[in-house]
Formats: sequence, structure tokens, C-alpha cells
Amino acid sequence: MNQEFIEALDELEKEKGISKEVVFSALEAAMVSSYKKNFGTSQNVEVNIDRETGKIDIYALQDIVADEDLIDDKTQLSISQAKKLDPKYEVGDVFSKMVDPAKFGRIAAQTAKQVVIQRIKDAERDIIFDDFTDRENEIITGQVQRVSYGNVFFDLGKTEAILLPSEQIKGETYKQGDRFKLLLVEVKKTTKGPQIILSRSHPNLVKRLFELEVPEIAEGIVEVYSIAREAGSRTKIAVFSKDEEVDPLGACVGYKGARVKAIVDELHDEKVDIVIYSKDIDTFIANALSPSKVEKVFANEKEKSALVVVPDYQLSLAIGKEGQNARLAAKLTGWKIDIKSTTQYEEYLETENITEEDLYERYGCKSDFSEEAIENSEDSVDASDEIEKDEN
Repeated sequence: MNQEFIEALDELEKEKGISKEVVFSALEAAMVSSYKKNFGTSQNVEVNIDRETGKIDIYALQDIVADEDLIDDKTQLSISQAKKLDPKYEVGDVFSKMVDPAKFGRIAAQTAKQVVIQRIKDAERDIIFDDFTDRENEIITGQVQRVSYGNVFFDLGKTEAILLPSEQIKGETYKQGDRFKLLLVEVKKTTKGPQIILSRSHPNLVKRLFELEVPEIAEGIVEVYSIAREAGSRTKIAVFSKDEEVDPLGACVGYKGARVKAIVDELHDEKVDIVIYSKDIDTFIANALSPSKVEKVFANEKEKSALVVVPDYQLSLAIGKEGQNARLAAKLTGWKIDIKSTTQYEEYLETENITEEDLYERYGCKSDFSEEAIENSEDSVDASDEIEKDEN
């Protein structure tokens, strides 16, 4: 090796982040393998490479033993023979003999090459694994490289990542060269190197997009309490503000809906409902059922179940198409929600032969759903509607 080789290692370290020490260690291990391959011996070998000049020193090592203890002349040297070489040798010392690497054969050289290449590949894989493991649950931008058997492979620069069918948005198309924002879900170690799993359907993708677009969320002034998502169709996100002077809805929507529009565009027009989180569960459930108006909420804290009453004309809106609105509200709050219209509610009381006060007592909750709660239940935004208003 010479100075040119040292410079090549410097370049490798800059481009791929692989430490020169990794390569030197690999070369030393390769020289040991080459020696044993070349000379067909199990003899102990020591290889030292000067990190500054690249000079290689290879030594065959033999333990010095008493003449009567000599068993293997490949790994041992009798004391009488050692004394002939240097009278200072004693039993227990190690005899080192320098070996010329230039005498290694072609097969040995090939073995060395394979060891070095494998060590460099392993080091590169470890660097990629460590780099992307630290970025799990973060947004990453990737370019579609290819689509194979429903799997979409993205070019991330240093490596490629995979978007499995289960992590894709239903109906979304992926063409070579298209760029997407994705959530890095998991990094796995495999025999072929790190496998990076991406997602377009994970609820946290929406959360990370809001963090990117809404400075108040990134700064921690406005916080995301929970998210419920049916990818490609609708998302509900509950937010609250730590600062009374900051309106969480206004912060998330942005001037003329600019902030939320960027998110909706990235999600290819997926509907986004932004609602206010409240510690008062009645209010939170009412907010979660937006855009429907809520008249009464009977909440059972112990069973985390609630009966919600809405105006007759709002029942279909509260339940949503194929039950989606009610389903997402239940996911958002973590409560089981039973929705009834005013008429159904009155029939229910009659059938059960109970009064409203009895029902409140049965659910173990307060005896009224306050006007303030009703007002707060209207504190929600259908982002898609807001965008349309601003555009018109």
C-alpha cells in the first residue's frame, strides 16, 4: 500500500461515512485469512498496518516451550531452537517471524479481497441502519424508484425503502419519479442489509405533517391530543392550546386555510376534521362528532361508553357515511359512542320507563349538558370546507 491508497480511504470515509479504521481492521483480518489459505496452516499470525504510511508487517507467531513439551512445530518452538536464534529467549516467550505478503498466492489474494469487501459492506449497512433507526416515526421524502408486485420501492439516496400494500393509501397511484412524503415506520436488520418500512396510511403521518406546517405545534404551544384516520377518506385530529391567547383551530387552519391546504394536498384531498380537545369528556365527545351538532351527552366514565343525543335532522350527519363519522369519533376519544336522534331518545326513555334524571344517574354523570358544552361542540373545522370557502 502507498499514499494513494491512504487517500482513497480518506475519500471513502467522506463519501460513505465508513471509518478508515474499519478498512484497516478488515485488511488485517484479510491478511490473516490469506496467510492461512496460502500456507495451509493454523499457525498464529499477527498483522500490523501502519495507519499513516500503509506499510504492512506480518508475523508468524510461535509459543516457546520446553523441549519435552513440544507438540506442534507450527504453533510452538522448542527452547533449544529458540536459544540458537537468541540466547535471551525463555520458556513462555513468543517467537515472531516476519512473513513477506508478496509471496501470497492468487487464491490467498482473492480471499483477502472478499474479506475486505464484505467488511466494507457490513460497515455500510450498519451506518445506514443506525442512521435510519434514529429517524423512526419521522417524515421522510422519497422518490418512487419502482413498483413490484404491489410493493413500492423508494430511493432515499443512500439506500432504498419499501412501501408495503398494507401501508399504502387506497386508490393512490405511484409512478416512477414521483415524490412523496412518507412516515418511516420501522427499520429491520436482515441478511441483505437494513430493510426500511415506510407508510402513507399511518395516523402519525398526519401528525408529522401538521408539525411541519404549523409552527405552534412544532414549538409545543399547540399540542395534538389524538388522531383517528381512515387513510384516503377522512381524518379527525384533536388539538388544544397551552396558551389561552392562541386559538388552536386558527393555528392549524392558517391564513385563508393555507396551512391545512398544504396537508390536504399532500394527502391527495383526504378530508381532515380539526376538533378541540377538552378535559370535559362530554364536550370532547360532542366536538369529536363534528360537523354534527350535539344536544345531550350521557357519559359512563367507568365503562368509557357514552349515549349521545342529536337533532333528528342531524342523525345521518352524526353517524356519517357507512358509520364513518361515529367510528372516527370513537377512535379519537377512545370511548364507545351510541348515537340517538331526539325522537329515538324519547322513545328509549318511554320504553325503559325512566326519566332523563334516571338516565343521568344510571350513567353516573352530571344532570345537564351545559350551554357552554354545546357551544364548544361547534368549535371544530372541516378543513376541506374551509379551503373551499377561502378559494371561493
